Amino acid sequence: MTDKPLALVTGAAQGIGLACAQALIEDGYNVILSDVNAQGVAESADKLGATAIVCDMGDLDQIKAMFAQIAADYGPISALVNNAGVAMPGDFLSYDIETFQKVIDINLRGVFVATQMAARVMVENKIAGAIVNMSSINAQVAIPAIPAYCASKGGVMQLTKVAALALAKDNIRVNAVGPGSIDTEMMAGVNANPEAFKMAMSRTPLGRAGDAREIGDVVAFLCSKKSSYITGETIYVDGGRLGLNYTC
Repeated sequence: MTDKPLALVTGAAQGIGLACAQALIEDGYNVILSDVNAQGVAESADKLGATAIVCDMGDLDQIKAMFAQIAADYGPISALVNNAGVAMPGDFLSYDIETFQKVIDINLRGVFVATQMAARVMVENKIAGAIVNMSSINAQVAIPAIPAYCASKGGVMQLTKVAALALAKDNIRVNAVGPGSIDTEMMAGVNANPEAFKMAMSRTPLGRAGDAREIGDVVAFLCSKKSSYITGETIYVDGGRLGLNYTC
């Protein structure tokens, strides 16, 4: 590692996480890519000339081990992007508690633990750091088939505010990004179904799916000095979705 600031991006093997890593590298960060997909994260890190670490963000011991490894081998991080997440759809009445808990563990508990551990490192090293959490428009609007996902993203929105208030005195900014319909693996099923895609676009005033890099660029902005007076906010990158009242 060089004297460049260090960033950690979770869920970075592909999609939005990979796009965040690319944008941060272009902004001058050394980046560590983390993902539960060992082969995928290794290949993505190799393409970017970055570092890969395998970690399941639903496993507390693995999260702790990852931060210990980073501290020992690479030094303190200046930016954290909590991107790892799962949706796990299902019928509300038959949705089992194990599935619900797994989504919460990865999407919300994992974000809390990583935020807490990263913040401790930043405070200890007197780093005016930045933490960006991946929320969703589903923190505000709901889909009945993804109850745990919606609950987790609403939690991420509030956790972002709590962490921003708690860490402001240490000059650590905490914000979130709430994507709308983004062309990633998570949207592959919608993309493959013309009727479902048409319906999704009917709810998107810009009339198209977003690109992962459009999320990555906002995340990079929130990790940069250009956003030095922004904290506790969720920026929705959704093509106008949340402002839409009705469709004709």
